[in-house]
Amino acid sequence: MRIVVATNGGGLEDSISPVFGRCPAFAIIDAEGNEIKNVEVAPNPSAGAVHGAGVQAAQFVLSRGANVAISGNFGPNVSSILQQAGVKMIITQGNVGEVVRRYLQGENVAMAPQTPPPGTPHEVHTSSYGGREEKVSKDDIEMLEEEIRKIEDMLEDIKKRLSEIK
Repeated sequence: MRIVVATNGGGLEDSISPVFGRCPAFAIIDAEGNEIKNVEVAPNPSAGAVHGAGVQAAQFVLSRGANVAISGNFGPNVSSILQQAGVKMIITQGNVGEVVRRYLQGENVAMAPQTPPPGTPHEVHTSSYGGREEKVSKDDIEMLEEEIRKIEDMLEDIKKRLSEIK
């Protein structure tokens, strides 16, 4: 079994990161039965990504062959990707080694997801689009607004160029 834990720096003695997509590092733990066999620390390649950090982090975790992912929280896009790939997600806090050992012993280490206070960058809104409801974070909204601004700028450049060549 391979367990990937979002950490604040890496290793079994570290703490679990409260976020998945932008965590500084991952502890990649190989286990057999209830015993930890190997631990590797890998920096999160998407920690500083401008957009899509969670999706990129999820893809990284999948590329490492994870069966279980542990973090303080998972965003909706990450959850969807990991769930579709059959990766079990555990939301918890604490020391990486202690949580993993307790999990391997069959203890319940999961806790209820924490809802961020209103107005935080990760505030989630429910949106209805195309006949279906979906959760959209404030970060997602800001990203889409930025994309609109870029497209509008490109459209203006195209109109200007067309006007010049007529």
